[in-house]
Amino acid sequence: MMLLRTWMIMWKEFRQIARDPRMLAVVVALPTFMILLYGYAINLDVRAVRMAVYDQSRSPQSRELVNAFARSGYFRVIAYPGNDREVTALLDGGRARMVLIIPARFARRLADGETAPVQVLMDGADSTTASTALGYAADILQQYSSHVALEAARRAGLTAPATGQPVENRARYWYNPELRSNHFTIPGLIAVILMMLAALLTSVTVVRERERGTIEGLLASPVRPLELMLGKLAPYVLIAFGDVLLVMAVSAVVFHVPLVGSPALVLALAGIFVIAALGIGLLISTVAPTQQVAMVAAVMATQLPTVLLSGFIFPISSMPQAVQLLTALIPATHFIRILRGIFLKGNTLAILWQPALVLAVIAVAMVLLSANRFRRTL
Repeated sequence: MMLLRTWMIMWKEFRQIARDPRMLAVVVALPTFMILLYGYAINLDVRAVRMAVYDQSRSPQSRELVNAFARSGYFRVIAYPGNDREVTALLDGGRARMVLIIPARFARRLADGETAPVQVLMDGADSTTASTALGYAADILQQYSSHVALEAARRAGLTAPATGQPVENRARYWYNPELRSNHFTIPGLIAVILMMLAALLTSVTVVRERERGTIEGLLASPVRPLELMLGKLAPYVLIAFGDVLLVMAVSAVVFHVPLVGSPALVLALAGIFVIAALGIGLLISTVAPTQQVAMVAAVMATQLPTVLLSGFIFPISSMPQAVQLLTALIPATHFIRILRGIFLKGNTLAILWQPALVLAVIAVAMVLLSANRFRRTL
């Protein structure tokens, strides 16, 4: 019986979708909200890049180099892997954005006056942050190299160092070796587009019933609040899945964005994300007094946070701590991490289970909150 009632609500919602297109309304509060919140939160500087150090030398010279990175403020050392497998795991899982590899003969080469190569492995999935961070790393290595050369010259009684640099930087990008920006932006755009469309689609569902006077029929029916919410969500889930397939096809055909990981995993986790985004719109619909207010609220609650606070354009690590906590409540923050991990790195669910779990919690919470907000009284 529950399935039958839910199915009838679904069928009713499909018919309303077909006959009631509406345009988005823009109000004065929108630009005000943008200036107040994002003028404070957005910071284009790349700071505190998560960095791991694979120090095979374990010498005073290598520790001095690591300290130079830590003192700069641009990098934050979060791990000291002990082998290549741990290095790969840190980059695959996104725990580290950069790995500095110092070879075993680093100190000996410097002592002998030879060139001592070090390697910087950079996660190139985020091409903008990667190129900026690599520039910072190159500057730090250049300064350290000049310092070592000057000290060697002083020990030799010279007034100036000899030509050449004792430390050689050999950098290589992983996951996005050509640093093509569309490989970074297109997976994020999938999350942005879905978030906008999903919330807007469901933001007027319940309030529309109230404005048209059909809410009385629903209140008098045996349909339960949870059944009503599920019935109203289902048509939009199907529509959103069509959008997922469309944008994936466009990204592959038009922009040639590689999908290294599993398409089935993308679709499965997209389903969880879509329910979370639709649930936000549905919750707004149960609270808003009119369709216009519901649409504006949906834009303010989803579009702007998704574009500016989810890591789609600006690195979350550069935002104030309070705003970083806020980003964890945005479903797109976790879905963008999932998409970039699957598209560019080929991540599996074993790596992405944490953002997937957060999305599932948000999705369940939004549906239950929507059902709780719906009152069976006029």
